[in-house]
Amino acid sequence: MTTHPDSAATPKRFTIPIGPQHPALKEPGFFEFTVEGETVIGATLRLGYAHRGIEKAVVSRTWVQNLYLLERVCGICSHIHSLAYCLGVEKLAGVTPPPRAQAIRVLIAELERMHSHLLWLGVAAHDAGFETLFMYSWRDRETILDLFEQISGNRVNHSINTLGGVKFDLTAEQIVSVLKAVELMEERARYYLDLVRNDPMLGQRIRGIGTMSAAEAHRMGVVGPTARASGVGRDLRVEAPYAAYTAIPVVVMLETDGDLQARFIVRIREMFESCRIIRVLLDHLPEGDLQARMPRRIPEGETIARVEAPRGELFYFIKSNGADMPERIKLRTPTLCNLGSVLALCIGRQLADIPMLLIGTDPCFSCNDRAVVIHQAGNREKWTWEQFRRYGNEALR
Repeated sequence: MTTHPDSAATPKRFTIPIGPQHPALKEPGFFEFTVEGETVIGATLRLGYAHRGIEKAVVSRTWVQNLYLLERVCGICSHIHSLAYCLGVEKLAGVTPPPRAQAIRVLIAELERMHSHLLWLGVAAHDAGFETLFMYSWRDRETILDLFEQISGNRVNHSINTLGGVKFDLTAEQIVSVLKAVELMEERARYYLDLVRNDPMLGQRIRGIGTMSAAEAHRMGVVGPTARASGVGRDLRVEAPYAAYTAIPVVVMLETDGDLQARFIVRIREMFESCRIIRVLLDHLPEGDLQARMPRRIPEGETIARVEAPRGELFYFIKSNGADMPERIKLRTPTLCNLGSVLALCIGRQLADIPMLLIGTDPCFSCNDRAVVIHQAGNREKWTWEQFRRYGNEALR
């Protein structure tokens, strides 16, 4: 703990560093909170500790090899990252996947959405000191992971997408398993919704905390459930439908209170909508092939692909120079859009509310961090790859 520069005039003002390694953080990030007593009056954030060089790695691998690399940007959102990549590459190649493949892609995306929301619910409950809810939600999350394993053989990085379609079909037995899981998820979601709305102890930690109006949400550019909890109906499944969403109307789950409790409620209500979408897909599952033929070399050009990840809008920029490897791939995750709201909303709040405000956006630092800034005598010019490599070699001597 370090005293603030004007601590002589205000002896109760401190700057508290949290991170990059800290028991309250699941992933590395560096926060500095300036407090007077227990009230936060200033906040800063530094990112970049989990940068893994994925955007550099993809330009030295083929289009197919990159599929496996981009699936590992985030373990929770494995499928949606590969889906965004596939949609962009298929657009450049002028290839449309078969209808059955489109339906399977959306089905897995909605299962992944429920899995992500259950995982988040457990982490948020743990941060609030509600260990029973943490155990319950993570137990129910296993139902979804078991389905992934039954369909693809993998629980985390399922590798269901491929360029031009999907790798795995759904058998009659697997469809029965999915429908049973959906029925269970609806039952559990009803229980969680009642708990979040009515539990008095949890309510003290989330009701009226971190309230963000619709105007503030627009101004700060938040996305996903964080925006929808403030009454902002941003959902790419509705605004710019892709895959099988073009044939299935999606109901956007909105709350208007804008506080932490609303963010809980939106995510749980989205589980009901995911269950409905999955039932519609299985009732009208098209027959036919799983893959369309893709060229080895993707035609020259550039495009974007936008999908609705569990946390919000996931954005991919893809550029091809006509070779069998991409020239550039740039991705922006929803965490980058939402983190700024935490710094704004924590001003005036108690320091004890900060962990809950942060977890309310469901941040993922590993899939967010893309670059690192090296401060060197005030020089902030962009380095070439050779300059950066030379700097790294000298730093590790």
